[in-house]
Amino acid sequence: MTASSPNKILTSEDRIIEILRDAKNLAQEYRLLTGKPLGITGEVAEYEAARLLGLQLTAARQAGYDATEVREGEPWRLQIKGRCILPDSKPGQRIGSINVDKEWDSVLLVLLDENLEAFEIHEAMRVDVLNALSAPGSKARNERGALAISKFKSIGKKRWQRFA
Repeated sequence: MTASSPNKILTSEDRIIEILRDAKNLAQEYRLLTGKPLGITGEVAEYEAARLLGLQLTAARQAGYDATEVREGEPWRLQIKGRCILPDSKPGQRIGSINVDKEWDSVLLVLLDENLEAFEIHEAMRVDVLNALSAPGSKARNERGALAISKFKSIGKKRWQRFA
């Protein structure tokens, strides 16, 4: 039992939701006080993708991918990236580096609002990501594996969207 509901025994899933809610509140307060992110976007994005899309998260520190799902009877490996989009965010934001040397089948981009709540999830297939990363022009793209959010959206498809 927990202090939040003394008459109810929480499942581990319930407790994770409580912890993430508390972490989101702390991250928001930290950003208000310092102007900097607390650095929990990746963990929140992974959990939200799993919860909203029914994915199975991998063990911590799994090389190359963060979650799996079954597609056509076969396991599908997903690398998950998250980005918090604030109301005053400048265009041209990039997602974190995509590890091209490890095994994965596609990348999910979880877009979070200022409250760290998911509002869209996009997916891009490995071949499309690799082609975009190797296209001539951008040092950030070519050397660091960082795609612009707009580019990621253009090569992928929307898998989920929150409705107001």
